[in-house]
Amino acid sequence: MKTNRRETTTPTLRAEMRPRSPAEALEPGRAPLRPKGVKVRRERKALSGFVRLFSGLLTLGLVLMVAAGAAVGLLHQHFEQPGPLKEQRTVAIPKGDGVIAIADRLATEGVISSAWAFVSNYKLRGMAGSKMAALKHGEYVFKPGASMREVLDVLGEGKSVLYKVTVPEGLTSQQIVERLMAEESLSGEIAAAPAEGAILPETYGIEKGMGRQEILDMMVVKRAQVLQAEWEKRQPDLPFKTADEALVLASVIEKETGRADERDKIAGVFINRLRKGMKLQSDPTILYGLYGGAVQWGKPILQTEIDAKSAHNTYQIKGLPPTPICNPGRAAIEAALNPAKTADLYFVADGNGGHTFSDTLKEHNQAASTWRKVEKEIRAKQEAAGEVGAKADGSKTDAAKSGAQKAEAAASIPNPPAEDAVQAVAAPVAAPITTLNAAAAAPAGTIPPPVKKPKK
Repeated sequence: MKTNRRETTTPTLRAEMRPRSPAEALEPGRAPLRPKGVKVRRERKALSGFVRLFSGLLTLGLVLMVAAGAAVGLLHQHFEQPGPLKEQRTVAIPKGDGVIAIADRLATEGVISSAWAFVSNYKLRGMAGSKMAALKHGEYVFKPGASMREVLDVLGEGKSVLYKVTVPEGLTSQQIVERLMAEESLSGEIAAAPAEGAILPETYGIEKGMGRQEILDMMVVKRAQVLQAEWEKRQPDLPFKTADEALVLASVIEKETGRADERDKIAGVFINRLRKGMKLQSDPTILYGLYGGAVQWGKPILQTEIDAKSAHNTYQIKGLPPTPICNPGRAAIEAALNPAKTADLYFVADGNGGHTFSDTLKEHNQAASTWRKVEKEIRAKQEAAGEVGAKADGSKTDAAKSGAQKAEAAASIPNPPAEDAVQAVAAPVAAPITTLNAAAAAPAGTIPPPVKKPKK
């Protein structure tokens, strides 16, 4: 027989469970007694303190992390925002300054707003694994509103101000060293002048304070590279075997003309004469043979100097001089290795800043005669200008003195001694633009005395 679950509670038990009064009904119920045999576990005081400490540390760490994140965010924002500079400014960073000293200098100059923010960002980026380049010394230009990041990039990449040092073509190594020593933007000494022709004349970009020996070494390396590159592109069957010989010829070409459209033609004349075994008879070689690296290229040449024996005087020696007579430029080197293919053996000034080229002595004599007429007119104008000056102050002007000196020098040069017809060359003229001496091929008296050309 099934028992009804609702009837399991006896009436007596139900009566006992009922509250006896409304007040008793409002009282909370009492917890049942603990079963017998179960031990009471008491909380340990030490463990409770450790938990509280650990919880506090976690809370503090979390707070610090949030604060650090906020600080890094503010630093990053400060690092990327435009700086306080209102106009372009140049700042010199001395050699040996550290990050803090550089930051202080930049802040003092108004380039950055906060030195500590600059240093902090630099250090934090390094700690975070970013590859930070060492800040380099030099002189830098900072644009208006440059951010700290842009300033740091400029200093890290060493984008310092570049100065230009120009070395003109045709100077001797001694003259180039003297120019570098006089350049105030450079520093240090030069041990010794390099070999003649070892420097490539060009315009070089340098940093302020760069060592003089350092830039000189750079010029020497550059010349070696250019000469080697041009040597590999040379014409076949040239009358020299080494690049150094080509450099010697290039130095002579450099002193013969400053016109770009004539270098290969003059190179062609010298190449033809070398192939025929003729003397080059180039006036600049006379001057270099006499005075070496201290030569004055504009000096008039006297007959006694033409006759002077020296290793470089191509009026006295056959073939090329033993060394270059100056430092030729890139264009002169190219001309020496790729000369114009002509039959010309002579050239003389045309009165317009260029030269007239000839392959026969007869044509050359006619061109030389034309040049003498032009030179005579130039001299007359110079003397006339000198007379006007003399009337004004009773003394000769510089123009008159120059004209008189040139006329005296020209008149003092007799015709060179006659040689065989194969050795005939153009009449000598004053460096730096010179011609070959044609008088050597003709009997004495058939060619007027040599004359001087205007300076380059």
